Amino acid sequence: MDDLRPNERREVLDGVVYTQPHPWPAYMRTATVLGGHLSCPFDSGWRGPGGWWILVGPGIELPDSPEVVPDLAGWRRERLPRLPEEDLTVTPDWVCEILTPNTRNYDQRIKKPFYAKHGITWLWLVDPEAHVLTAHRLRNGRWHELGAWGDDECPCIEPFDAIELPLSDLWLPSED
Repeated sequence: MDDLRPNERREVLDGVVYTQPHPWPAYMRTATVLGGHLSCPFDSGWRGPGGWWILVGPGIELPDSPEVVPDLAGWRRERLPRLPEEDLTVTPDWVCEILTPNTRNYDQRIKKPFYAKHGITWLWLVDPEAHVLTAHRLRNGRWHELGAWGDDECPCIEPFDAIELPLSDLWLPSED
């Protein structure tokens, strides 16, 4: 199980091992920028309501799934009052996947149903190439699309609808 190539990452979802290429730096920039926009008002409470832990690329250990790595994840502090010193074993309230050409199929076909099965309330899928963020909320075990936003919109999106999110900051710089 430790025969990963240098640029691969492994996830174990419901007992099945999946390997994917590490996201390219330009796509991880999208995760970093989005995490920054959410971290100040929600994690640290600066100019926002606080009450969340927001982590970029956390390793999460769930039953039958010891290696789950969403691009971003968030936990309401009422459910997780403190971050653990070691293994993170609490299901997040919110996850976000940054879709890349190499992970788009996997994120939508494998991880999206996995997140629903594990009761994650909100899922965001961000497509930097298409300039689209699609948000979903889990109701009765099924994903319901809250909406899709893009380009230079500044939407207020659950569960972080206390702020406007400047989407143009998330998109990959164009090659001029």
